[in-house]
Amino acid sequence: MDLKTGQYINVVIDTYAWIEYFNGTTEGIKVKDIIIEAEYVYTPSIVLAELARKYFRSGVDYKTIEKRLKIIEELSIIVGIDSTLALKAAEAYFDLISHTRKLGLKSKPGLGDTLILATARLLKAKVVTGDQHFKGLKETIWIG
Repeated sequence: MDLKTGQYINVVIDTYAWIEYFNGTTEGIKVKDIIIEAEYVYTPSIVLAELARKYFRSGVDYKTIEKRLKIIEELSIIVGIDSTLALKAAEAYFDLISHTRKLGLKSKPGLGDTLILATARLLKAKVVTGDQHFKGLKETIWIG
């Protein structure tokens, strides 16, 4: 629920937010509360791949990774890439590049970032994140 309007909202959970959720941090508790209060919860399919890669690189065992990905599938609707989302992601890329320049960030947004933002725009949802590339965007619920 949006505390400002009192209305239920749709949310897209990004990689950063899921990591915090599974780590049980203060930010992760915020994510949990947002998931409970949201009308619809979405996760772009690329987030699953990003999480699996990160956890493998960090030495997390296969069964734990698989369990976490299954939890995400249970708690959210997984959104795959199709031609509509691909076109929205192309538009979102240029918006994110411009935004990160304004923020003075040295790192450029990646493909995952553009797909996450495009998913939120397509579904009229808010991105739940602490990723600096999204800070200050109207589509963002900042947990960082």
